[in-house]
Amino acid sequence: MTVELPYSPVDSLIRKSAPDMRVSSEAAEELAGRIQERGAEVAVDAAENARNDGRKTVRAEDFGFETRVTRKEDLVLPVAPVDRIARLRLDGYRVSKDARLALAAHLEDWATEVAKASATLAEHAGRRTVQREDLETYFEIADTDR
Repeated sequence: MTVELPYSPVDSLIRKSAPDMRVSSEAAEELAGRIQERGAEVAVDAAENARNDGRKTVRAEDFGFETRVTRKEDLVLPVAPVDRIARLRLDGYRVSKDARLALAAHLEDWATEVAKASATLAEHAGRRTVQREDLETYFEIADTDR
């Protein structure tokens, strides 16, 4: 699987969630991959909603969650890769601008919660660096990557 999302903004999200900790490159890579998987899954569900309405364009309301962002400048995650992530498993669907922004905001909020929990796990292990194993442990505990 090629990860569409650059690691740098993901690293920034983790650091923002755990300002007193360091972040391993492997942790940023792991979270970027998980963000991509989640984004593609959410987009498939949204495309199904669009199809049920007879549309080939996914809109923000197709995701079924409220958006907190209306401008890409308010996001840490870049919108262009999120657009590619949204279309990874979609064949013949377009993704509207508002849908890209809504998805980016949703993924950013989700990733922030994952990063906070992973930082707590790192602290519990007596480390000051969030590592891939902290993210993997979080997902094992959560028993899902949602």
